[in-house]
Amino acid sequence: MAGSSPHTPSLEGKCAMRGSCGSKDLFGKPLPCPYDGPPVEPDESTRSVLGTVCGDAFMQGPACCNLDQLEVLNNNLATVELIISACPACRNNFREFFCHLTCSPNQSDFVNVTSTQTTSTGETAVKSLDLFVSETLASGFYDSCRNVQFGSSNQYAMELIGGGAKNYQQFLAFLGDEKPMGSPFQIDFPLSGTDEILPLDLRPRHCTDNDISSRCACIDCPDVCPSLPLPPDSSDTCHIGAITCLSFFLILAYGLCFVSFMTGYGLQSLARRRRYERLATAETASDTPLSPTSRHRTLVGASSLARDSTGDQSVINSWDPRPSARGVSLLDPVESVQPRQYRLNDVLRRWFYRTGLFIASRPLMTLATFITLVGLLNIGWKDFTVERDPVKLWVAPNSESRLQKQYFDEHFGPFFRPQQIFVTSVPRTSSDLIPIRDSDPTTAPVLTWEHLQYWFQVESDIRSLRSSPNNYTLDDVCFKPLGPDGACVVQSITAWFGNDIESTTPEEWSERLVTCANRPVECLPDFMQPLGPQYVLGSVPNGTDYLNAEALVVTIIISDSLDPMVQAKATEWERTLRSYLADLSERAPEQAGLRLSFSTGVSLEEELNKSTNMDVKIVILSYLAMFFYVSLTLGSGFGSRGEESTFTSLSIWASNLPKIFNKPTLSESTTSLETYDTPHLIPHFPRRLFIGSRFTLGLFGILLVILSVSASVGFFSTVGVKVTLIIAEVIPFLVLAVGVDNVFILVNELDRQNMLHGPNAATPDPTGSFPPLTSPTRRQLDSVIDESIDAASVPVLLSPEERVARTVARMGPSILLSSITETLAFLLGALVPMPAVRNFALYAAGSVFLNAVLQMTVFVAALVLDIRRIESNRTDCFPCIRLPSRIQLPEDSHAPSPGILARVIRKYYAPFILRPFVKGVIILFFGGVFIASVISIQHIKLGLDQRLALPSESYLVEWFNDMDSYLDIGPPVYFVSQNVNVTARKGQQHLCARFTTCDELSIANLLEVERKRTNVSYLSQPSASWIDDFLRWLNPDFEECCRVLKRDPSKFCTSRDRPRNCQPCFAGREPAWNTTMQGFPEGDEFIRYLKHWLASPPSEDCPLSGAASYGDALALDGTDVTASHFRTFFEPLKSQDDFINAFTAAHRIADELSETTGAPVFPYSLFFVFFDQYAHIIAITQEVLGLGLAAVLLVTALFLGAWRTGAIVTGVVALTVVNVMGFMALWGISLNALSLVNLVISLGIAVEFCAHVARAFMTSGSGDHPTGQRERDERMWAALADVGPSVLSGITFTKLIGMCVLALTRSKLLEIYYFRMWITLIVSGALHGLVLLPVVLSLAGGPGFPMQEADEEWMSNALRSDYEYTPFLADDASYYSD
Repeated sequence: MAGSSPHTPSLEGKCAMRGSCGSKDLFGKPLPCPYDGPPVEPDESTRSVLGTVCGDAFMQGPACCNLDQLEVLNNNLATVELIISACPACRNNFREFFCHLTCSPNQSDFVNVTSTQTTSTGETAVKSLDLFVSETLASGFYDSCRNVQFGSSNQYAMELIGGGAKNYQQFLAFLGDEKPMGSPFQIDFPLSGTDEILPLDLRPRHCTDNDISSRCACIDCPDVCPSLPLPPDSSDTCHIGAITCLSFFLILAYGLCFVSFMTGYGLQSLARRRRYERLATAETASDTPLSPTSRHRTLVGASSLARDSTGDQSVINSWDPRPSARGVSLLDPVESVQPRQYRLNDVLRRWFYRTGLFIASRPLMTLATFITLVGLLNIGWKDFTVERDPVKLWVAPNSESRLQKQYFDEHFGPFFRPQQIFVTSVPRTSSDLIPIRDSDPTTAPVLTWEHLQYWFQVESDIRSLRSSPNNYTLDDVCFKPLGPDGACVVQSITAWFGNDIESTTPEEWSERLVTCANRPVECLPDFMQPLGPQYVLGSVPNGTDYLNAEALVVTIIISDSLDPMVQAKATEWERTLRSYLADLSERAPEQAGLRLSFSTGVSLEEELNKSTNMDVKIVILSYLAMFFYVSLTLGSGFGSRGEESTFTSLSIWASNLPKIFNKPTLSESTTSLETYDTPHLIPHFPRRLFIGSRFTLGLFGILLVILSVSASVGFFSTVGVKVTLIIAEVIPFLVLAVGVDNVFILVNELDRQNMLHGPNAATPDPTGSFPPLTSPTRRQLDSVIDESIDAASVPVLLSPEERVARTVARMGPSILLSSITETLAFLLGALVPMPAVRNFALYAAGSVFLNAVLQMTVFVAALVLDIRRIESNRTDCFPCIRLPSRIQLPEDSHAPSPGILARVIRKYYAPFILRPFVKGVIILFFGGVFIASVISIQHIKLGLDQRLALPSESYLVEWFNDMDSYLDIGPPVYFVSQNVNVTARKGQQHLCARFTTCDELSIANLLEVERKRTNVSYLSQPSASWIDDFLRWLNPDFEECCRVLKRDPSKFCTSRDRPRNCQPCFAGREPAWNTTMQGFPEGDEFIRYLKHWLASPPSEDCPLSGAASYGDALALDGTDVTASHFRTFFEPLKSQDDFINAFTAAHRIADELSETTGAPVFPYSLFFVFFDQYAHIIAITQEVLGLGLAAVLLVTALFLGAWRTGAIVTGVVALTVVNVMGFMALWGISLNALSLVNLVISLGIAVEFCAHVARAFMTSGSGDHPTGQRERDERMWAALADVGPSVLSGITFTKLIGMCVLALTRSKLLEIYYFRMWITLIVSGALHGLVLLPVVLSLAGGPGFPMQEADEEWMSNALRSDYEYTPFLADDASYYSD
């Protein structure tokens, strides 16, 4: 105390009180006597105690206190110093302040007794007094103590000694209030003195003073903490104004490109106009006509393109592309007109032809064989299991956070199982309405006497709940920090009232509540840990208006264990609690006007595993919509010439129906020829409605999807890959969406083969027989040799088997290309380490692959059977019914014709987008979309709100909402240190913070520094440093802490030993206990004291004991500490960004701790295991999509035979995925495991929109044309006319219909992560595949490889056509010419 400057006494010196005059009651503290006299010179014994208690400043001169007062003062200060002794400045200021109040010889200068009272002994004692203190002393006293921590409970000492005071006025008011645990009389602190009263004006000590009796450690004094560099801010990117530099330069580049294009096009148009003017002038001035080469040229075969079936001129005449090659003359060698070939195309075509012919020739055997194989795969269903554990679903087995969780659970025990309840009041207007939050005036206050009475009864019921069937109670499963005989931790407002409503009254409850909220230490619950208001009250207005808090927060802590038996006990009781609370939540609004939301330890896993997460009706409706679309439109893209539609038949019937009731004329009654105008009671439907329909075929195709999914599940179940709910709910729909396009493509190509070589191509043979499979070519060549027959006018008739084989040969390579890329894309999803994603990718890849195999085998067999049914005039759904053959007149041809969609694409759409100016506009448009997407991608957030993963009607949704609104404390976080030798001084210094020789950047110090910058660390509470509290527990000044028997110091005292038989552990030790850590225990002695500390329960006399706060904080291995943790808390985390940033900050801090201490340190919090994915998901996304695009490039280049075309397809696929990612930010879709799966799906499905068009472009030449080197524009036109309708109707519309139905869903998860993402994918994929890809291929596509039916057929066609050709599918007539 030598550093103090005591108050200067007046010349006369005078006391205001002295001595003890009894207590107010039997158990009260002694009260001082009023004394208006001079100070008294203490005797020797009193002087000794006075010097010990108050320091050297009081070793001389008189004093206004006696020995009894000094003993009471010493006991009171000893209790306080257990909390504040770690900071010498606070401790010494506290002692000086109360020593001067009690013993100063100049006491009357700043103390004025204002009232007295009669004690239990009949004496007069002080009841209240005014203590005048200078502002300098008051603020300095407060400042020296306000940051001192009491780590065992993660609190500040100010919450215990000052009631959580926020300024020195509140601090002094708390110290002066009369209360059982504080001052026995009232002390008031007037703001100013008088002429006769001078304020006490001592020089307060500051925690930064260099004096060892004042200077405090960093953990208690922020001003002495070292400064750390700010961590790099990942969000601190380059900006120009409000946008990032990347966005700025992308917009600038796009603007330059746009201006360049428009300028170039304008200059080109001007130059062309001037050239035309010069040519016109020259032609007018000259009699010589222009050269034939200067004439306007169109596509090769433009004359054919220019007319449709009605003979109208098309828009082709206005199209001026590059001129096309004409070929060579008949005098050229035959070899000179052979097209460029690609061997892989020939190999695949021949293999698919042979395979298709084999299957088509043996359909029943094929069906039986593959159905048997599918049945064998389905045997694996016996091993079918569903993974329900959220950790095993969403966390990789080798995930760092999962391994750390396992380590934590094994060494410290699993984290507690919290059961949490939020209680709010319902609106005043009606007890049936959902309460209005945000302090709405219609909401009644939750804190009323009636509500308290009701809730006390509820908690009493909860404590007495018995589970079934084992009758466990809360006492059997709860966490008891004071040991098996201690109380359960139930953090509730009822704890402030001793869990007994009878302890208060309707008049006093509110005052007590405010007192407990302001000073939790005065209202200790039965588990003996201060309960701050942030734990039990939610949304307190202004932070201090506790009576108007909007919610009660109740948290029941249940012990967890790795022991399955202990877990079973906990879960059994939790299910009982869940049932009780579910029933209570329905009764409480009517009974008490209260609304409840709750969560138990079993709630999250149970709710996540509920299948009601998906809106089953909507999903089924989506499936049905796709099914009917496929079944009703399959093959409808091609009609029959001359045959009316169903709608036309009904219209004619309806218009003629009234004629039945009119009297017929003579001419009408005598005619025998029935016409379309003849009225009938029953309408005549077209034959195609009964025979041409393919409803059964569509149903069979969808059945194959179901079989492929079932077989995939069977196979992967056999090899041990577990099913997840995502797989069960999404993959059937995904495979249906992916698989039906192949069905459309096969059926549409078969229709084309029927047009060219089917019975309707010409009058069939009267016998009804078909030529042999090897006859077409021979017949064709014979026709060429026989000059009496016009070979070009005779169609080649093929059997159904031959037509199916040609269909498979032509479309098989294209289907193989898309199936391989899709399967590879899904397999790449298996690289994602999260089991739910990996398993989904494996099941999806297996289902898509098996579906493609079944379609190319079983469905091909079904195609043959369906053709035979149609050509034998059997009805669709009832093939046993055979309709009579129709008489067909020669001029009434009913040969198939292309549908409306095909004609629109061929005549209007394809020529339009291939115009030069339109190409430029399209490239500019998609370039702008790409740049906008890249800019938008920068705003994609990470995370997955758990509420989306829950069923929409789950009670947990409301609990999550209330947690965001009302919970004012964040989750705990532990920093675990490993392999630190704490039995040695060096290891202790690596951990501690409260001693002078602790490392400046020790674990405790660094955590404190980080806590002081919450904006980057997210830490909000003082850390619990076990090493500091343990070593302070050894301090012999704390006589009630570490004690040994006097007669045998090797034995520790227990609560049963008398105090006189015990002594402090370190009493008389040399060197003595001191803050330099000299003499602190090491080695085996350290472990001996440590074990006793961990077994000692805290008490009022010694709150530093470690059983309650640190019983599970250390992992002991015999004579060593293998690991220990430092506990602190995050600030309240509300959003996914908060959780992710807190996770990142904790790992950064742990890395810094590992670097400074040289020992491994890792952070652990309950939510870390679920947010670990976000530390790597961006890199995983880049890796998976990058590998996927590389696979697409490799496969497409290999199958298309041109790296240039493969690169273009890959680029368009990449643009599609980028577009989908761009819309993620606009539609509020975060990047997480689900959206990553959908991005992988986007990669695979985007290939579908491109692969068929690209391959048609590369193989647009057919056996009808002698040269394969067409102009790119012409080949692109042919490709769009060929596969465009199939891509649009079979790929785009099927997916679009299914997805549009999902817009009706009530499931937010379905809406956000499936409807929004997939609808974006479908629209973007269709636009990129049918608009951008054709334009880019027409500009830069690789040279093509014509696909010939056979060498002999190609030769005959080449000779017959004199090397001139028309574009593929040029006009309607070309369907009927060979």
